Amino acid sequence: METKVTVVRFSVEGEKFEILVKPDPALEFKLGKRKDISGVLVSEEIYSDSNKGTRASTEKLMKAFKTTDANAVATIMLQKGELNLTTDQRRKMVSEKHKQIVDFISKSYVDPRSHLPHPPLRIEQAMTDARVSVDPFRNTDEQIKEIIEQLRSIIPLKSENMLLEIIVPAQFAAQSYSVLKSFGTLQKEEWQSNGALKVILDIPAAARANVMDRLGSVTKGTASVEVSK
Repeated sequence: METKVTVVRFSVEGEKFEILVKPDPALEFKLGKRKDISGVLVSEEIYSDSNKGTRASTEKLMKAFKTTDANAVATIMLQKGELNLTTDQRRKMVSEKHKQIVDFISKSYVDPRSHLPHPPLRIEQAMTDARVSVDPFRNTDEQIKEIIEQLRSIIPLKSENMLLEIIVPAQFAAQSYSVLKSFGTLQKEEWQSNGALKVILDIPAAARANVMDRLGSVTKGTASVEVSK
């Protein structure tokens, strides 16, 4: 039977808040596929405990969110909080993310003994043997580094690396820093006098296109990216 209602939980400085939402519209909103929150909420009540029907006080809402407007609070909670996925939603999302990760590894890494890619089935079996946990919400690129380390105890993996020299304008430097670190290793970083960030980033060669796409999105195409000699 399809679940009609699920919960979004969000904590601020030890205070817990909950809202009741429609599962599929809520997931679409959290993934950025829906902009209007009006069709997401089951009710406009903000709870401290939805199971008991305990509503959050006006004082606690003001302290945590600086507003008591239900839609404004719910928007923040959906963006930053934990959406309790239905069993079907979680299965589909994990399956899709799992497939993306297997595909990336099979295209980006080789067996150093044969210099040939591992077949997808071998990678899938290794993920099972290593008990790899796939997070349905985290970006694939952010999970790859951790998963590769887990898999190396099961199958040998090697990736050809390359160095990128990247310069990010000052207005995008702070938000780009964590993005760059999620892709590879920062061999060198230099904060320039004008506030711009210049780095040498060591990444798997196959990840270059993903790095440029993601960085282009964050910096609105203003970052400079060159292959370092």
